[in-house]
Amino acid sequence: MTDILETIKLKASQYPEVAEVTSCTQNSFKRGKKAFLFAGEQGGRYKVMLKLKDSIAEAEKLAAAEPDSYQVGKPPWVTARFSNEDPIPADIWQRWLDESYELSA
Repeated sequence: MTDILETIKLKASQYPEVAEVTSCTQNSFKRGKKAFLFAGEQGGRYKVMLKLKDSIAEAEKLAAAEPDSYQVGKPPWVTARFSNEDPIPADIWQRWLDESYELSA
């Protein structure tokens, strides 16, 4: 089985002009000086934080329905928590990661 967090981090590292920094159990991915993804483990699950703008409404609906898995924080940051057994849907993380990367330009 492929580790979902490793898949997300791999995709993030493949965007142009990306630098990855590791601190303890978390990785940050930056485009220039602006971070667009924080990813790591927390409390036995994975945690990613992404910047969103156009998808904020979708994130807010998910947060209302699944508050233990999604939180909308200080704009534009959204946090998702998941595991390999209960992963964040691929169509969501892929769109959100693309959007977060674009917002870091």
